[in-house]
Amino acid sequence: MKNIAILGCTGSIGTQALDVVRQQPETGRICALSAKSNAELVLKQAIEFKPALVAVEDEAAARSISSRLPKGVELICGKDAAVKAAAFDMADIVVNAVSGFSGTLPLIAALESGKRVALANKESIVCAHELVEKAKAKGNGEIVPVDSEQSAIFQCLPAGRKSELRRIILTASGGPFVDFTREQLKRVTPEMASHHPTWKMGRKITVDSASLFNKGLEIMEAAYLFGVDGESISVLIHRQSVVHSMVEFCDSSIIAQLSAPDMRLAIHYALTYPDRCQSRFGSIDLAKIAALSFEEPDTERFRAIPLAYHALKAGGIMPAVYNGANEAAVGLFLKKEISFDCIAQRVERALEKAENHAITSFEELLEADRMAREAALKG
Repeated sequence: MKNIAILGCTGSIGTQALDVVRQQPETGRICALSAKSNAELVLKQAIEFKPALVAVEDEAAARSISSRLPKGVELICGKDAAVKAAAFDMADIVVNAVSGFSGTLPLIAALESGKRVALANKESIVCAHELVEKAKAKGNGEIVPVDSEQSAIFQCLPAGRKSELRRIILTASGGPFVDFTREQLKRVTPEMASHHPTWKMGRKITVDSASLFNKGLEIMEAAYLFGVDGESISVLIHRQSVVHSMVEFCDSSIIAQLSAPDMRLAIHYALTYPDRCQSRFGSIDLAKIAALSFEEPDTERFRAIPLAYHALKAGGIMPAVYNGANEAAVGLFLKKEISFDCIAQRVERALEKAENHAITSFEELLEADRMAREAALKG
């Protein structure tokens, strides 16, 4: 029985990971739960799963539940709570579902501690790939991706040798605004952007999916996870969200991974890998699917994709600038301080202003992230 730590246990991926264990308890035992501030939900989860450790970043929130936790559950709090949970001795697998840049240090801590990381936090790989590789080498940890696209690639690649790989094909639903004109995109509201046509996700990642910045981050994530360059990665709009990604080999064979748009499938696979175990989630009836369509993305209306290729090719701090500026710009959009189309404009300006250099320490990464956010906020 594997022991599982869930970081970001109150968010979309975290709650779905818990549902996998709830419905298929043979998957593993929850040994640690970590959250930022939603202490009441953490308490409810702790009562159900009885982990050995609960970690809450917000100290006041942690104090509010300290006397109500089940007997034998250790409570820790503070800014490094998720990092401590990531390195928890009892954990065999760490599900990193922390949102955004904040998931970086927990990922590094888990890898340095020799854990398998079921990774749902693409920002950490994008921003800190060099530091992540050092952490993997130091602790002999491993990453099994949980994002549906990266999980699909991870599952397709064993069909051939690395030397036989021609390209990776990332699919994107296109989000709710794929057919919008430039004028329509200017009028998109946070309420409109917070609803995805096929996936149930957190608010920020749903906005990123609508702007295609999520796909931009995935381009860089795929390059770093699978050791390929940007020229070997393509993106196709696939509105049905059934083909989660594909791999093309030198003989022109394309291997695809298909399943229902249910994140619990990728989570379950990451928790049970290298085995394939019976799943209660997401069976599809191919006969009932009317069609599978693919089309090129419009990179003039959706600038996130060409900006991602630019940041990936530049390397150094640029992927971190791309991510930090986007996080800041999305925050402004959700507060209705900028329009939807201005998100890409703010990121592009931040990339133009940045003076590129290699990242050799986490402190340098923090400074790059700070400057990117400042540039995006100033516009």
